[in-house]
Amino acid sequence: MKLRPHHLMCTQGYSGKGYSDDFIKNMDYITKVLRNDKNTLVELVFSTDDICSSCPNMLGANLCNTNNKVKSIDDKMIKYFNLEEKVYNYNEIVNFIKENITEEIMDDICGNCNWYLISSCKKSMCCK
Repeated sequence: MKLRPHHLMCTQGYSGKGYSDDFIKNMDYITKVLRNDKNTLVELVFSTDDICSSCPNMLGANLCNTNNKVKSIDDKMIKYFNLEEKVYNYNEIVNFIKENITEEIMDDICGNCNWYLISSCKKSMCCK
């Protein structure tokens, strides 16, 4: 499974809402796999991924109609957690992020996301 950096957090905070029925169906499947299989490997990619594939905002390979915002969020994830384009154990990398994130870092990374205030991202990642 391919994930872009900020989707490591989105898959934790996801609560069944989305951009379209196709997006929700895909996200339901992906989060079910990631949350239920402790040994799932993910390939971190610095471009569009398996979640983007069903998003109506995706315009093409590595292109979204909110591209600058999405890339900014990914860049912050890369910087804060020294992420690389490689294969990770999903649970291990998410736990690493949870151990190293603060509310301030979370706000900096996700503060401009449309879903941030209506999702359970903060509760899932750092700030119960």
